[in-house]
Parts: sequence; C-alpha cells; structure tokens
Amino acid sequence: MQYTTQMDAARKGIITAQMEAVAQKEGIPATRLAELMAEGKVIIPCNKNHKSISPSGVGSMLKTKINVNLGTSRDCKDLEMELQKVESAVSMGAEAIMDLSSYGDTRKFRRMLTEKCPAMIGTVPIYDAVVYYHKPLIKITSEEWLDIVRMHAEDGVDFMTIHCGINKETAHKFKRNKRLTNIVSRGGSIIFAWMEMTGQENPFYEHFDEILDICREYDVTLSLGDACRPGSIADGTDAAQIEELIALGELTKRAWEKDVQVMIEGPGHMPLNQIAANMEIEKTLCHGAPFYVLGPIVTDVAPGYDHITSAIGGAVAAMNGASFLCYVTPAEHLRLPDVDDVKEGIIAARIAAHAADIAKGVPGAADWDNQMSLARKQLNWEEMFRLAIDPEKARRYRAASKPEKEDTCSMCGNFCAVKNMNRILEGEIVSIFDE
Repeated sequence: MQYTTQMDAARKGIITAQMEAVAQKEGIPATRLAELMAEGKVIIPCNKNHKSISPSGVGSMLKTKINVNLGTSRDCKDLEMELQKVESAVSMGAEAIMDLSSYGDTRKFRRMLTEKCPAMIGTVPIYDAVVYYHKPLIKITSEEWLDIVRMHAEDGVDFMTIHCGINKETAHKFKRNKRLTNIVSRGGSIIFAWMEMTGQENPFYEHFDEILDICREYDVTLSLGDACRPGSIADGTDAAQIEELIALGELTKRAWEKDVQVMIEGPGHMPLNQIAANMEIEKTLCHGAPFYVLGPIVTDVAPGYDHITSAIGGAVAAMNGASFLCYVTPAEHLRLPDVDDVKEGIIAARIAAHAADIAKGVPGAADWDNQMSLARKQLNWEEMFRLAIDPEKARRYRAASKPEKEDTCSMCGNFCAVKNMNRILEGEIVSIFDE
C-alpha cells in the first residue's frame, strides 16, 4: 500500500476508493475532497479492519452527519435489543454508531458491529478498560489504558473518543473555577478520578505519541474527547471548557504531523446565544478540524424532551460550522434509551442536520423540501408520505383521523387553502359550505 491513512493518501494526491465513494455521496469532485482532507478539514473515519463499512465524510462543507449512541449497561444488558437499535439506526439514516457498552462481553458486541455494520463505528476505550480489567480504578496502569486503545483498533473501530485534553493543567483550572455541575462526561470523570487518586498525568495525554502510532497503523480517527464539556447551561463556555479546547488544538497539530485524522468533541449544555461563538472558537483553536457536538442542549428543564432541546442546539451548531451531531434521545438524563427512544432521537437529529444543511447552502439540500412542497400543492398524499423524514408516522397520523373528503385533511376540510387556491386559479367556483 502506498499510504498509511486516508489523510496520508490525500496529502500524496492519491484518490482512494473511500474518497471516491464519499465524493459520489456528497456530489463533489474527489480531488476537492482530497484537498480538504489533506488540510484536516474533512475526515473519512474508516479503519482498515472494518470491511463492511460504507464510508462517510465528516466536515462542515459536507452534509451534516449524525451519530447514534447505544450499548449495554449493568441495568440493561440485552444484546439483542442493542442490535435491534443498530439495525433501526442504520435504516433511518444514521451515519455512525457509537458503542458505549459498559457491561458484559463488550468485545463480542464490538466485533459484531465492525463485521456487519455499514455505518462508522466509534467507541470510548476508557469505559471498556474498567469493564475488561475488572479491578479497582486506581490499580489500572498507564500501559493497560493504552492496551485497550490498541484492542479497539484491532477490532476495526473507525473512531475513538480519547479523553486526552484533561491533563494536570486542565484539572487545576477546573478545580480553581468551581462549576455548578462539575464534570459530567463519564470518561472525563473516570480519568480525572484516576489522576487524583494516583497523582499521575493523564496517560492518554502523556503517551499521546503512542496512541498516534496505533491510530496511524489501523487508520483510526481520533475523536478528541471533551472531558470538561459543560453539563448545565450555567457552565457553558467556562474556563475549564476553553482550557481543554486549547489543549485539544495543540494535540490536533501533533496528530496531523503523523497523518492521523482528527475531529474535536464539543458541548454539551449551552445557552442558545453562545453556540455560534463556540463554533468560531473551536475553528480557531483547533485549526478547522471537524467539530462533533453532543446537542448542544439549550435548556436544562426538559427531561423526557431532550431530543428537542438537543435538536434546537444542533441545528444552530451545524449552521455555524459543526460537522457531526450526536443524537440525544427523550431518555437522556433518565435511563438507557429503548428502541422507540432511539427512533425519536434519530429523527430529531436528522431534522436538525437537514435544517442546517439548507441554511449553509449544501448543494441539493433544499431539493427534498421543494419536492415535498410540490406534493402538498398537488395534494398528493402518497408522495408526501414517500418524502417524509418519518413516513410511517406521517401515514399513521393521517389514517388515525380520516377526513370526509380524501383530498383534504381533518384539520381544514373544505376550508383547505391549498385545494381552494388550486381550484380558483383554474377558474372554478369555490363555495366551501355548499360542497
């Protein structure tokens, strides 16, 4: 092979099969895609061992992509249900699946994903280390943390969240600047606790070059984790969040020096009016690397509806430069999501992503909406169902309240503006009540 990673190939002017596939999906020339990849502004997470993948590109100038989190936990360990969620997510258009399993035979599930799933697969090795070694956190060694990273790379994972920005300096900044909700990242809290108990530097930061060597060998994309992401709107854009982002920007340059693809993870909970500025800060501090955001969740008072709070923030974030939206389900903050929760989360995230693509002028994004508008003008219900982001729900709602006349709905009936305008413009008489 003449190249090590997709970034290396792009820098050498080699157009890979993965680049060709992504260029076709995005409707852009493969040469232009390669130019953006060479600069680090677009990534194609695609582990050499993930043979079943249908590659996707992530970058602010491409269509906004969405990720679906799932996986087993001690309280919910039904592997079949998690696989059902995967199948449902892929069928609904999710480009990535992130396995956050924290209980049971995690490697078995991970290998099943990379063997069969066409979506990008991401993981958080720090979770798996705790499960795999099955011993007190304080007794896990630096070498053991890194061994799990290699295991995930060997298993075919396309991108990994590595919490390497919370070093001793960031931790001091966090402790000096008190938060309302402390550290809410699971991985961030684990590595912070390990550092506090052992007195050692974060091994993912201290041994970052070794991690880069692993990623380069397997072409794993680094998703530089936001251990200090805000967990409440009160903590948005605080000192710890920005300190960590500065560290991630420095690590991004080091990764690029070894041709390792990078994306940056972002907030978190954040007031709506701070989102656009945060996207600009990330672009500046992290040199234009793709931004992967969890939400942002724009209000803290809507448990059970956080797929909505997240979609609001996600649309604004993507419109202003975020490339990749991590879905949030109605179960966020409450429980492990079930299959219905996953669907609700995916649909909300897809709406946010599509709305942002229209706003930022992605070629062809508004064509879908124009087709729907034409179908509505023609009162073509079957075409509306076909074009709907959730055809099943649209069809079910109409069937649940049948109108007296099939060319209307039960909301307006003979008052239907579309029907009456069509008729009056065709020279017909419109009487409404006499019909």
